[in-house]
Amino acid sequence: MELAANKWFSSWFDTPYYHILYKNRGDEEAQKFMQNLINFLKLPKGASILDLACGKGRHSVYLNKLGYDVTGVDLSANSIEYAKQFENERLHFRTHCMCKPVGKEFDAVFNLFTSLGYFEDERENRESILAIKQEIKEGGWGVIDFMNVKKVISNLVPSEVKTVKGIDFHISRRVENGFILKDIEFEDEGEDYAFTEKVKAISLEKFKDYFDQAGIELVHIFGNYELEPYKETVSDRLILVFR
Repeated sequence: MELAANKWFSSWFDTPYYHILYKNRGDEEAQKFMQNLINFLKLPKGASILDLACGKGRHSVYLNKLGYDVTGVDLSANSIEYAKQFENERLHFRTHCMCKPVGKEFDAVFNLFTSLGYFEDERENRESILAIKQEIKEGGWGVIDFMNVKKVISNLVPSEVKTVKGIDFHISRRVENGFILKDIEFEDEGEDYAFTEKVKAISLEKFKDYFDQAGIELVHIFGNYELEPYKETVSDRLILVFR
């Protein structure tokens, strides 16, 4: 099943297989990160948060339980449909593409766990940064949590097989034209599937370029979910805090 390069993510993220493959992503680590982040930003209870590219809403739900007014948006209609079961008067979900402003301002905008850089067109990455700027209230904060591409590329595992729920996912990785590509092939119930994840290898320097063009002030740079300093060759994450 070959997908159009510029729209692969809207198909792959909408399949149940995406969630099967990544089902072991740690909730405990994610929740600790959220706690560290809101403590660092000193976000008062009741503050409004936009969870941009929220997936099935697990982080939105957790932030809401901590006392925040949360809006979760994602391009995947299936994920949003799932997330809507958790809605309440201070937790809302809707389908939305991050490259356009949501039409509302928030005390904080979180874009977590490498949810940027999937667009084929460079223009859409820039538009996404501009949209985030428009979504932050005066005095509010923006946070982008991205992979540390320097470390990822230097430690790239060319191929592996992951077995989840009885499905053997054959995964191969490569770097091509400024993108990190992950080919995922598997068989289920007699049918063959093939998807390619494609994420732009956005470096700190490139993010600074995006921010300069958007008129965004980069205030803090962290390298992991404990909010320790970013080190180019060893940090697991590139966490950007801006306004």
